[in-house]
Amino acid sequence: MGVNLKGRNFLTLMDFTQEEIRYMLDLGHDLKRKKRAGITGDTLKGKNIVLLFEKTSTRTRSSFEVAVRDEGGHAVFLGSDSSQVGKKESIEDSAKVLGRIYDGIEFRGYEQSTVETLAKYAGVPVWNGLTDIDHPTQILADMMTIEEHVAKPLSKVKVIFCGDIRNNMSYAWMYGCAKMGMHFVAYGPEELAKEIDQNVLDRVNEVAEETGAVIEVRSDDGCLEGADVLYTDIWASMGEEAEIPERVRLLTPYKVTEEMLEKTKNPDVIFMHCLPSFHDFSTKMAKEQLELGYDIREVTDEVFRSRHSVVFDEAENRMHSIKAVIVATLGR
Repeated sequence: MGVNLKGRNFLTLMDFTQEEIRYMLDLGHDLKRKKRAGITGDTLKGKNIVLLFEKTSTRTRSSFEVAVRDEGGHAVFLGSDSSQVGKKESIEDSAKVLGRIYDGIEFRGYEQSTVETLAKYAGVPVWNGLTDIDHPTQILADMMTIEEHVAKPLSKVKVIFCGDIRNNMSYAWMYGCAKMGMHFVAYGPEELAKEIDQNVLDRVNEVAEETGAVIEVRSDDGCLEGADVLYTDIWASMGEEAEIPERVRLLTPYKVTEEMLEKTKNPDVIFMHCLPSFHDFSTKMAKEQLELGYDIREVTDEVFRSRHSVVFDEAENRMHSIKAVIVATLGR
């Protein structure tokens, strides 16, 4: 029997089977080929989508808007300053209202419970564009990118996430790798390893027993050997400046450098990043912190611009993977 995801919410990859994730990846690759050939579709003709953003974004907003338009639909953006969602109106009431007006709802913000509440009461598909504990559309884009650049099936791929191993990208990778039978290593400081949510580890290890995945938490660089992918994320965001001195102290040993690439002993290892990235000092925040004595780069510019880096292919694939999710769950 074929995969049918019509009407489904997309809140976390943990809600989907390996076969269903494979379906979305294949659809993403197919839609990308069509986009490159100048072929657009009408699977979302007559559909209206609302994008709810508590957190700002470049790739997520652009990807959803273009994906919907490419398939004949219409997207409306509502930022935190342009709606009453969660302020003068509860999430439950907002979901019931928006579900009467729109055919699908995307949410990007803080609490996972918010996107879950939207899904519970909206009556239309709800998609997770990012929360504090998950980022499933990014993982689909990342897996697409890996399949384009690594000459082996996902089940044979070793992904190492370097740095802050308690963040939403690390957790999202654990979910994705567990489901797809991959080898995942959370490579970061022992102090942060102790703070990883034990419930997350228990859940992914239970899935890994079924899929053959390997999920590890390591602080030693011996785990780097054999890596196919080195992945990292920024160490600090705007509004978190007070935490920067301690984060730089903890995370500098896990900065992705050319030396780290060499330790993989894989000449074809690829470097990935969900972006934005502090890889040089051309951004306001990186400049200001350097003047204060803190190098907040999570990856060197040499690696970021090297032949190993596929970060912009990865960024483009956000659009194709998001389009696949919307078409699969809402398309005609």
